[in-house]
This record gives sequence, C-alpha cells and structure tokens, in this order.
Amino acid sequence: MLKELGGPFFGALFVSTVILAAGNIVQTVDMIMNKGVEFFQVIKIFLLFLPYVLIFTIPISVLSAVLLGFGRLSSDNEVTTLRTSGVSIYKVVFPVVICGFIISLLCVPLNDRVLPQAEFTARKLLKKIGMKHPAALLEAGTFIKGFKNYIIFVHGVRGNILEDIRIYQPREDKPTRVISAKTGQIIPLPEENSIKLRLMDGTADEVAPEKPDEFYKLSFQDYYMKLDLKKAVDISNIQKKAREKTVKELMDDISSLEKDDIDVIPLRIELHKKFALAFSSLVFVLAGIPLAITTHRREKFAGFALAIGLFLVYWGIMLSGIAFAIRGVIPPGRAYGPPIFCCWG
Repeated sequence: MLKELGGPFFGALFVSTVILAAGNIVQTVDMIMNKGVEFFQVIKIFLLFLPYVLIFTIPISVLSAVLLGFGRLSSDNEVTTLRTSGVSIYKVVFPVVICGFIISLLCVPLNDRVLPQAEFTARKLLKKIGMKHPAALLEAGTFIKGFKNYIIFVHGVRGNILEDIRIYQPREDKPTRVISAKTGQIIPLPEENSIKLRLMDGTADEVAPEKPDEFYKLSFQDYYMKLDLKKAVDISNIQKKAREKTVKELMDDISSLEKDDIDVIPLRIELHKKFALAFSSLVFVLAGIPLAITTHRREKFAGFALAIGLFLVYWGIMLSGIAFAIRGVIPPGRAYGPPIFCCWG
C-alpha cells in the first residue's frame, strides 16, 4: 500500500509546490529586481519561502495520494475482493494511517522551528534591501514594540490604510491605556523622521484629570498621533511576527502580555495553528480513505482536483474559526477543529 501511494504523493508534492511557490517567487522577484538585487539574493529569498509553501503542499499531497491510491483499488474492485477473501479493510489501511501520523509528527518541527526562522530571516532580508515604505513597519498580525511607549497591533494593512488597529500604552504600576480604531491612515513625515497616524472611528482611554489612575472612554471620528521612526527602522531591532515565533516564544509572549491586560487571542490562535496544520495530514488520511473507496475514481487529474477542493474547504473552515475566535465567539483552540466524519462501511 505504501508503494502504491508513494508515487502519487511525491508527484503531487512536486506539482503543488511548484504551483504555490511560483506565485511567491514572481511577486518577490517583481518587487526586488526593480531595486537591482543580485540573483543570489533572489534564490535565497525563494528558498526561505519554501517552508511556508510546504506546510500546505504536504497535506495536499497526502490527500492526493490517498484519493488516487484507494480510488484505483476501489475502481478495480480490489477492495471488494479483499473483503470477500476475509481480509479486513482496517488491516489494509492501518499502515497508511501510521504513515500519516509519522508525517504529521515530522511537520511539527517544520511548523515550530524551520518555518518561523525562515520567515523571519526572509523578512529581515527584504527590509534590508529596500523596504522603506512606512507601512512596512506596521505589519499585520504582530505586536509591534519598536515605537517608544507604545505596543501596536494591526489586523490588516493595504498600502497606507490600516484595518482594525489596537494601540496599547503600558504604564508602570498603572492600568494600560488602549486606543482602538476600525481604520487608520499612515501619513509620512520624512523631514521629521516620523509618521503620523490618522485613526478613524474608534475609542481611546483618556486619563481622568481628577483621578490620574483611572480612564474615561473617548469616542472619536478622527484621532491623530505621531510615532518616531528612529528606533523602528533599525534592522537589528525588527520584531518577530506571531507566525515567526516558536511555541516556546509564543507561550512566553502570552504570559508577559497578559500581565499588562493585553488581548493575546491572536497569539493563542497562532499557537494552536502550528499543531493543527501539522496534523492535517493525519486528518486527511482518515477522511480521504473512505471518500476514495466510495467515489471509485482513479483518474489522476480528478483525484488531484478533489484533493485541492477538500483542502480549500478545510482551510475555509479554519479561517471561519479564526474569525469567530478573534471576535471572542469561540475559544482559540476551537478555531482549528473542523469535524471529520469517516464512514468505513
């Protein structure tokens, strides 16, 4: 069985990796070649992006191999022959399930160690070779601590437009001040080596004049604040994004930020994501075997297309879980738990 599935697995891994990596490398080359970057650096950036591609292509390849392998057995009536000969289907699929479990275990260090280090190194390299736009300093999905007295978290960045912004101002032995806004705009001030943030439609904690240890909530349509870039543009002080951190680093950040009453749901989501993506290969083995046996499809293109379709459904469920977790509807650990219903017949 493993020999039967080996060919489709490596074939799907090659094809899917080329397809997904092509988009990244074309986008990267288009960005850096205009800056006169050497070919060696282009290759280095491409290699650093490969681990991110592999966390998606490995599960897709596992699912493709299972659908193609068991689909061929089913279409040739070999599954029926095994059953009539008294051979249990569980005995046939057991080594495949074990193999899927091993692949998932191998993906844990890929997600926890290799991927974070590769992405962080690639981002530092990209900044070093010319990412000088102020919006690059406010990257989505990370707690930015490079600005004096402030910790900033942005859920989305489109050019100079920011979406769902949280600005925290920790104060020693006092409550943390919070400014939040639905949207924002970056206004560069190159002559002052700083940027101005225009925050729109939000709220801000303001110190009560008569009680300095207490806040009153201020609602605003427009709110301006200036941020100094001197420390933020220092390459040596680039902050790691959540997905660029190991499990240990994420747990340390969660513990530290919770002491300042800072919302750490994005970090908890990323923590669960590392294990959910790693074990998606095992999930696809358990879901793919009964599906392949019941559909009786042996065409390679149809099997690969079905695998991509199922992965997109799986990924869509995960994204929905993330959205609900960010809004506090469900716990972060539930964001990566789509149910799998297997009918072995």
